[in-house]
Amino acid sequence: MPWLGGAVTRPLVLASASPARLQLLRRSGVEPVVRPSSVDERQVERRARETDPDLTPEALVGALARAKGEAVASSLDGREAADLVLACDSVLEVGAEVVGKPGSADLATTRWQSMRGGSGVLHTGHWLLDAETGRSVSEATSSRLRFADVSDDEIDAYVATGEPLHVAGGFTIDGFGAPFVEVVEGDPGTVIGLCLPALRRLLLALDVPWWSVADPSSPTPG
Repeated sequence: MPWLGGAVTRPLVLASASPARLQLLRRSGVEPVVRPSSVDERQVERRARETDPDLTPEALVGALARAKGEAVASSLDGREAADLVLACDSVLEVGAEVVGKPGSADLATTRWQSMRGGSGVLHTGHWLLDAETGRSVSEATSSRLRFADVSDDEIDAYVATGEPLHVAGGFTIDGFGAPFVEVVEGDPGTVIGLCLPALRRLLLALDVPWWSVADPSSPTPG
C-alpha cells in the first residue's frame, strides 16, 4: 500500500556501510536499516571472471551487488522476513582498466596521476530483493566523467584527507574530491554509489510503489 500520510509500509535494508548511499536515501525520504555486508569483493570478482573471462564492468558490479545483498538477506531474522534488501557496488572504468577502491595512499596517488586530465566511466550495480516473495531484480547504471588536470600537490593534499582510499575509483563528487571532477554525464547518484531513479524502477518491477519505502514527512538531513 502506498504512503497515504501514515508510516512506511515496506522497510528497506541497505546492505552497505557507505555514508554517501545512506545520505542519498535519507534525502529522498527513505530511512533504511543499515546492515553492511562482509563479502570478500576480490573473491567474488575472481570467481566471476573465472566464470566469464570477458566479464563487462556492468556485469561485475551486478555480481558484486548481488553477492552483498544475498549475504545480508541470509542473515535476516524473523522480524525482517518481509523487508526489502538493497545492495550496490561501484567500479571505475578507465581505458582498459577497471578499478575499485584504492585501499592505500600510494595506489590512490598513482591512480590520480594516471587519470588526471582524462575521462572515465563510473558503473554502479543495484540489486533489490523482496524477502517476502523471494523475487529479486537488478540494474547497472553508468555515468561518464572528466577529471581536472590536477597538480601533484593537489593530489597529495587530497590523498592526505583519506577520502579517496575507500571509495570506488579513488574520488567523490559529494566530498573533498568534487572540485577535481569537471564533468559528469549521466546521473550523479550513479557516481555517488546509488541511482535513485534506478531504485524506483527496481521497486516498480517488484510491484512496490516508491511511497511504500519513502516518507516525505521524514526530516531531510542538511
